[in-house]
Amino acid sequence: MTSPAIREIARTGPGSGPYAITTGPDGALWLTLAGTGGVARLGRDGSVCTYRTDPAESRPLIITTGPDGALWYTRSGDHRLGRITVEGDVSSVALPPGTGPCGLAVGPDDALWYAGMGNDTIGRVTVDGTVTTFPLPVTGGFPSMLATGPDDALWFTLNQANAIGRIGLDDDVTLHGLPTEAAGPVGITLGGDGALWFVEIAAGQLGRITPDGRVEEHPLPDRAARPHAIVADPAGGCWFTEWGANRIGHVDAAGRITGHHLPTPGSEPHGLTVTRDGTVWVALEIGAVAHLTP
Repeated sequence: MTSPAIREIARTGPGSGPYAITTGPDGALWLTLAGTGGVARLGRDGSVCTYRTDPAESRPLIITTGPDGALWYTRSGDHRLGRITVEGDVSSVALPPGTGPCGLAVGPDDALWYAGMGNDTIGRVTVDGTVTTFPLPVTGGFPSMLATGPDDALWFTLNQANAIGRIGLDDDVTLHGLPTEAAGPVGITLGGDGALWFVEIAAGQLGRITPDGRVEEHPLPDRAARPHAIVADPAGGCWFTEWGANRIGHVDAAGRITGHHLPTPGSEPHGLTVTRDGTVWVALEIGAVAHLTP
């Protein structure tokens, strides 16, 4: 992987604060706009359509394609899950007061699972809007992101409890403490090696946990990079954003770590996704989208 090309190709408007990005069932890219509320659609022709149907204070965060073919996203500011179809029809599901949902993933049971960072819960929402919550055995743990593991369980980061958690479909919860104190885990993804990979924003490290609970940590070359989000790539590695260093990082299957600078200084990269052709797309909080072609 040498000299990848990185370009910023789309703008979502001043103050929009793109936070997360995913590929929709229509082949377009969909983004949450944490600064202004709502979502945006980036078409394959480069066109941008913005749906600011949510109040600005709703603070949309993580977005994913649901089992019903619509886009679902967490609204951390007003404690809801938003839903938008590819045709632009919008609805939402209310969560318990104080939930502050952040991470969102489709579980093996075809339900939406979210991390309630405001009330120490993991929640489950069916496509018909039925909500079930599962309290975690921590106080102030700040559950942040989650991903489905190879064991048909949901794995999640506890940013302030310094742990990785697992909740099975039987509601059984297990917490695994991290070796580095106050590491601040955030993003998490299922890697091609069958382990869960995560980032430690406060420690400047990558982490890896196997389904049996074994944890490894890998320091980044720049410990002040503040890694934020992580996603697996088709070649067996992972891409991650270095929010504090204006870079997109990569770890390959052999554990080698590289970093690639974004063209605009201080662009604050947050969420990222990898499309089928291997292109990496990144949401930049300055109000733009960038892509990297390895």
